[in-house]
Amino acid sequence: MGWQFWIDRGGTFTDIVARSPEGNLRIHKLLSENPTVYTDAVIQGIRDLMEVEASAPLPTDQIDVVKMGTTVATNALLERRAIAQYLSPPRALPMSYESVTKTDPISLPYRLSYPRCSMSKSSK
Repeated sequence: MGWQFWIDRGGTFTDIVARSPEGNLRIHKLLSENPTVYTDAVIQGIRDLMEVEASAPLPTDQIDVVKMGTTVATNALLERRAIAQYLSPPRALPMSYESVTKTDPISLPYRLSYPRCSMSKSSK
């Protein structure tokens, strides 16, 4: 078993939970933006947990899993820093896009609107 990483990339902090090849759980928290120290918080966090120097290549062959989520877009909507956000669902879904737009700040911070989508069977 190799390294496993579960990452939450937030607007202020990036939190990482890791399982080492020996099965030990480790946690690490670092600033999501710190350009004078590193260019990418996720890569830096993985380097820190694996104890890999910045000048050395990241040993990706020792990593089995990296799962990452982010609250950056959600926070931007909730804090009203975004006017519109477009999400593209998997191709198997009948709609092509969900459009999230800000409307009435008293009732809801955003409204979901679904564009019309025509479905047709292709003939072969």
